[in-house]
Amino acid sequence: MSIKPAILLAGAASLLTLIACTSKDAVQGSAPVKEAVAATVNGTPISERLVDLMLKQRAGLGRDAGPEARKAFIDRLAMQLLISQEAVKKGLDKAPEVADQVELIKQSVLVDAFVQDYLKNNPVSEDALKAEYEKLKTQSAGTEYKARHILVDKEADAKDIIAKLNKNPKAFEALAKEKSKDPGSKTNGGDLGWFDPSGMVPEFGAAVSKLAKGKFTEEPVKTQFGYHVILLEDSRPKAVPPLDQLKPSLMRQLQEQNLQKVFDDMKAKAKIEIAQASIAAPAAEAKPADSGKK
Repeated sequence: MSIKPAILLAGAASLLTLIACTSKDAVQGSAPVKEAVAATVNGTPISERLVDLMLKQRAGLGRDAGPEARKAFIDRLAMQLLISQEAVKKGLDKAPEVADQVELIKQSVLVDAFVQDYLKNNPVSEDALKAEYEKLKTQSAGTEYKARHILVDKEADAKDIIAKLNKNPKAFEALAKEKSKDPGSKTNGGDLGWFDPSGMVPEFGAAVSKLAKGKFTEEPVKTQFGYHVILLEDSRPKAVPPLDQLKPSLMRQLQEQNLQKVFDDMKAKAKIEIAQASIAAPAAEAKPADSGKK
């Protein structure tokens, strides 16, 4: 499982950085690390470890990581290394904007390494998962409803529909198909399926929660959308999936919470000084003082 906060920018670019650094070391005469080599470009090695890293990421996305994919990645890495060597020869690695990007990617890789190390050494316990699950069940307590509605523009039209339903309650579906202006439920006889009343506009949710099963509203319910006639078909306690089904999402949630606490603590202990001038940076470059003068 990999938790990657928004500040993590690692990916293909980080691999390019590794290759660029390898190329730079070669140009500067650094001794290569003795390890398995997948290929060399102008004497500079591409390690099997780097190829394995890219293939592992590919496999993690459910993509092929077989021999053909391996060869394609080696070819790709070789070309990237060749181009990065040429870039170093031209001194592009010393350009401020390039150096800044490399530094950002380096920081991103280190942040990712820190996160993975923390998760490995601070696993979420079963007790913590169970406690979070119980909290979720408490928060999810309540009732959900299955209802139909007919939506019209005018109160008089809604009252007319209620009068017709008083004569024939079984006509609700037919009236919804004929009269309702709600395109999402009209063709289904006003059926809204199962829903949490808190997810509806307040007036609608309040009206539904007061209805008895099989009953419809005796007065039109006014909302921002118009006038509703609502029929309650059924209700039930909200169902919470079993713990085993929710474990992956609860695990991620707790990991993110724990990481956030670590980050907040680090920030509280650190001395961070932000230049106000940087925050109020101008939207556009200032023009020269003599601009426009002849």
